Amino acid sequence: MKIAILSRNPKLYSTRRLVEAAQQRGHEVEVLDVLRCYMNITSNKPGVHYKGQEISGFDAVIPRIGASVTFYGTAVLRQFEMMGTFPLNESVAISRSRDKLRSLQLLSRKGVGLPVTGFAHKPDDVEDLIKMVGGAPLVIKLLEGTQGIGVVLAETHKAAESVIEAFMGLQANILVQEFIKEAGGADIRCFVIGDKVVAAMKRQGKEGEFRSNLHRGGSASLIRITPEERSTAVRAAKTMGLNVAGVDLLRSNHGPVVMEVNSSPGLEGIEKATEKDIAAIQIQFIEKRLAEAGKSGSLTKTRGRG
Repeated sequence: MKIAILSRNPKLYSTRRLVEAAQQRGHEVEVLDVLRCYMNITSNKPGVHYKGQEISGFDAVIPRIGASVTFYGTAVLRQFEMMGTFPLNESVAISRSRDKLRSLQLLSRKGVGLPVTGFAHKPDDVEDLIKMVGGAPLVIKLLEGTQGIGVVLAETHKAAESVIEAFMGLQANILVQEFIKEAGGADIRCFVIGDKVVAAMKRQGKEGEFRSNLHRGGSASLIRITPEERSTAVRAAKTMGLNVAGVDLLRSNHGPVVMEVNSSPGLEGIEKATEKDIAAIQIQFIEKRLAEAGKSGSLTKTRGRG
């Protein structure tokens, strides 16, 4: 197979591991900087150019698209889909998962466990918004935030009012969520490929930190998850339409709740914590899907139609 990896930096751990895993299984791999790809949008002949050359002949594409380049990255991926290339994650599913509000609405419609979440536009509604999520302490999240940036824990009613009003004054879109105190600053990252959780790790925030992101100094360790947590993670990924996803769960008093579904989950933390070759499992998944597509003639659900 000929595989393209859309990544801004070929030296990143996740990109390097995917290249190694594909080469070890005998495939040809090319890392393409998604921002250097440009498109020829013409009737009946979609094309992608890269550094002055038209590129073609790729059997599969692995999108490692950062949150800051989602719009352009998904446009390039959609072009590959229209050319008949199999995407490990589809452009529509990535766009869906990057919109935190839309993600939560889709998950809630499917009955997936979630923290109580409020969303409002006017400062006049702040009082009822705080009451709706069970009062302080509560968590306030910027819709555009990633890796724990733009997430604030308001420990008192007054602090919650002040932070919400400040964000609204800056015209920022925010979510207000109940604080799951019993999680103790820890969450569970479930790595889903296809319809299976292939690995799981517990991420513990450092002392005095309620955010467990590894980018914020959290630590990772192996964890055994319950059948309910396994099923919740798989349902969450399926609801987003993702073949590969990092599903972040909290253990609450009312069962597992989904905090986020990540469409471009990093490999370093989870491979080191679990000692599993997750990059190779992703390549095997592509091989299997392409073999199945050969029989059915169908590579994607949307064919890049958006």
